[in-house]
Amino acid sequence: MKRLCLILAALTAALAAPALAHAGGATLRVVDVGPGERSLAAVSRFDLLAFKGPGPIRFRVHRLQGGWSGWLTADDDPTWTGAADAFRVRSPGKARAYEIWSPVEGQPVRALAEAGSPAIVSRSGWKANDEILRGKPAYAPALRLAIVHHTVNANDYTPAEAAAIVRGIELYHVQGNGWNDIGYNFLVDRFGNVYEGRAGGITRNVIGAHAEGFNRGTVGIALIGNFAKAKPTQAMENALVRLLAWRLDLAHVDPLSTVAYASGGNAKFKAGKVVTLRAVSGHRDTGPSECPGKAAYDLLGRVAKEAAAIGLPKLYSPTVAGALGGDVRFQARLSSSLPWTVTVADTAGRAVASGKGTGSTVDWTWHAAVPTGASYRWTIAAPGLRVASGTLGKAPPAPAPLPALSALSATQTTVAFTLNVAAQVEVHVLDAGGATVLQAFAGQRPAGPSAVNWDSSALAEGRYRLVVTATAGGASATKWVDIVVDRTATGLTAQAGDAGTTQVSFTLAAPAPVTLAVEQGAATVAQVFSGVLQAGDATVSWDRTSGGKPLAAGDYTVVLTVTDALGAVRFTVPLTLP
Repeated sequence: MKRLCLILAALTAALAAPALAHAGGATLRVVDVGPGERSLAAVSRFDLLAFKGPGPIRFRVHRLQGGWSGWLTADDDPTWTGAADAFRVRSPGKARAYEIWSPVEGQPVRALAEAGSPAIVSRSGWKANDEILRGKPAYAPALRLAIVHHTVNANDYTPAEAAAIVRGIELYHVQGNGWNDIGYNFLVDRFGNVYEGRAGGITRNVIGAHAEGFNRGTVGIALIGNFAKAKPTQAMENALVRLLAWRLDLAHVDPLSTVAYASGGNAKFKAGKVVTLRAVSGHRDTGPSECPGKAAYDLLGRVAKEAAAIGLPKLYSPTVAGALGGDVRFQARLSSSLPWTVTVADTAGRAVASGKGTGSTVDWTWHAAVPTGASYRWTIAAPGLRVASGTLGKAPPAPAPLPALSALSATQTTVAFTLNVAAQVEVHVLDAGGATVLQAFAGQRPAGPSAVNWDSSALAEGRYRLVVTATAGGASATKWVDIVVDRTATGLTAQAGDAGTTQVSFTLAAPAPVTLAVEQGAATVAQVFSGVLQAGDATVSWDRTSGGKPLAAGDYTVVLTVTDALGAVRFTVPLTLP
């Protein structure tokens, strides 16, 4: 038996790494830089780079295939660099660099669509990592306007790289900015692909994190690229028009209208300052920013006109004033003269009152001599347009919650997830062609966190997709995660001894490059070993230090990364330091 005994000083880093289940997922490493000019070699490769610190911060990268890039200026979102292994930075003060590796995979399919919406790449389609989200979605009572941004990225990315950029932005917004989720509600690439952004439902008024002081009641749409000088492609502009036409019509907002908005507070508009904004505004209209770049900003007037002309006729600004027991006035505006109807129905769906008219203005008053404790539903309708509706009086009982899955993760032996309601759960494993190769589990699971065991021993080594489906009340929810079945490394153990060292042991079935690190939460606190090992048993002895200083007592994770025919594969084991 070969035993490799090494005592290496640990290297310090702050690397937010994906769970084992997310093979090929995005990873993030934090490095302190500045002031002045500094060159740094990456511990591993990266393809997006971001900086936080006093500006302007200039940087260039050394690409894996090619030489050094030209000098670039850092912005709020990470910049797509392509695969790189080093960077140089010029910073006027102390700053932090965020190295992000977001692997380029196949182009996602635009499959998510609602009535009248453009085809949209769902979060699962671009492989959003729901496990890193910090909180549940929050909702505004109404959507009032759209705010357009640009990500200040490269403009020459491929369709597959666009999805990788979106994954990198999500990781940076959550683990770099500390936000609950990706800040934008939607993103649009140069090929005209629209991506679902922040979780919570594309038809719901999800509050994002895209315009400080102006997030509530707005939809943030980011154009992927830098449009300070370059114009958005025609495909991107067309997709933006279709997206705005659908999303604003869903909220009955006229794209050519203006809105008086009370700022929540930022460096440009103090809290309470009322700002008049266009229904299709640029980020620069709401705060101290040049976003979405002059070339894109100059197009917004035309974009709004084109959005207003799509999907006619439309209904704008429905309002209801008054209360049950007195007069209730219904008003709205139509895009053209049409016969319209206002209907009020009880909880059984029986009409109790209605009003009619013809024209481009809806205005009808209901003399609501009904019990004030009742509940009614109203609708404003006209031929060919999206109906407006709402409730009056006591709110009807909330429907039973639909099943929802979250916090899905998996190893080769365990699947963990959280259910919002008790549900029948099935776990299937699909091969690369999408065929089911194994039913891993089927059974009833309670609400809350849950874990089920499964056996991967019957599967050949390779990459698979593990799909979890929860069914309750006739409705189903599905989530999936990519996994790797790899048996190059087995028997990973870590044991903290009393002599101030920890022994990490494992067995390799074949020679392979390996790295050994120690993580706590989402951060790497020690880089223990990196090199090529031969087949057989190996033991690494670690002195429990990071940067020459002993680590505090607590719970950690030992991460063994083996690079073989399946790529870089992570194996983990928990470790408690006394």
